[in-house]
Amino acid sequence: MFLIFFAQAAFGPAWYQGLMAVPGKVVESWHHLLGGQVSAADWRQFGTLLSHAFLHGDIEHVTFNMLYFWIFGALLVELLGWRWMLLIFVVTAVGAGISHVIMNREDVVPMLGASGALMGFEGAYLGLATRWTLPDPHVWPIARPITPSRLALLAVIGVSFDYFSIMNQQDTGIAYGAHVGGFTAGLLLAALAAPRPRGRGVVKR
Repeated sequence: MFLIFFAQAAFGPAWYQGLMAVPGKVVESWHHLLGGQVSAADWRQFGTLLSHAFLHGDIEHVTFNMLYFWIFGALLVELLGWRWMLLIFVVTAVGAGISHVIMNREDVVPMLGASGALMGFEGAYLGLATRWTLPDPHVWPIARPITPSRLALLAVIGVSFDYFSIMNQQDTGIAYGAHVGGFTAGLLLAALAAPRPRGRGVVKR
């Protein structure tokens, strides 16, 4: 994602502007699909529900997202393996995009960033913690004595801020709906479908 960001900075928006999710355009393509008039351009619009997660607005945006990607992504790899981590990323990125579109159907402002999928990682960790007793995390910079319950609580607090921002209709340029959608998708996927996590001391609650 850093390489993609550097390419964004080097070559400008011309090559990637069509990869950002624009709610109004996605909704228009959805109507085309329902009407049986879907085209290749419409399918490209649907593809932005995933591709937006690989793009970022500035160096601060990508740096902080990649820090959380490292923390929760590494935890999910440790608990479920890299295939499940990638699956959770894809599912929650799409879930974040869909949630943002639903909440902003007529918006023509493009959305980009991996934060919805990263909230999906947090939701997935919470989903695992509700089903299993997890081993203490030891991924830098989260190391013992932080317990899984405290880490799961951190995820709940984070998504609560997004929820209240939506309820208060705050306009800060942040896609809060994408955060909530990604978190919910990760929570449901891990709580309903994920296999038994790896590690010593993992028992069903």
